Amino acid sequence: MGRGDRLVRLAGQVAGLVRSALRPAAGRTPSAGAPDVEYRPRADGRPDPGEIVWTWVPYDEGDGRGKDRPVLVIGRRGDDLLGLMLTSKDHDRDAADEARHGRAWTDLGTGTWDPRGRPSEVRLDRLLELDPAAVRREGAALDLARFDRVVADARRVQGW
Repeated sequence: MGRGDRLVRLAGQVAGLVRSALRPAAGRTPSAGAPDVEYRPRADGRPDPGEIVWTWVPYDEGDGRGKDRPVLVIGRRGDDLLGLMLTSKDHDRDAADEARHGRAWTDLGTGTWDPRGRPSEVRLDRLLELDPAAVRREGAALDLARFDRVVADARRVQGW
């Protein structure tokens, strides 16, 4: 990783920490009501709803740690993007433990966002607010059918 990449990652981390301090605890649905959900991917180099992007996501513990990971952008709230994080870990094997901790996942399948072609899952119970400037890159546009299914599952889980 070059110096420029490290600086961009550090800037994203700092922006995320500052934004987290000004918002409800990371991972909680913000109190501003239902999100403005839309499907509008555009190959314009900027993050749009319907796209999977890469950005810094803080861990649930809210202790300043986290990692760079893929996130499905589902909509906007003001200038912020709203997203759901992805993982390549199979949570079906530990579904009971995940449910006990209030975490809900749905299978997404494979896509070009993962260069190794691993199947992904989307976390449904944690709506993330993202600063578009902190998003590092676009990974892929999700097809409308999978986008609609994920949003419907997130609505059911989060109650919006």
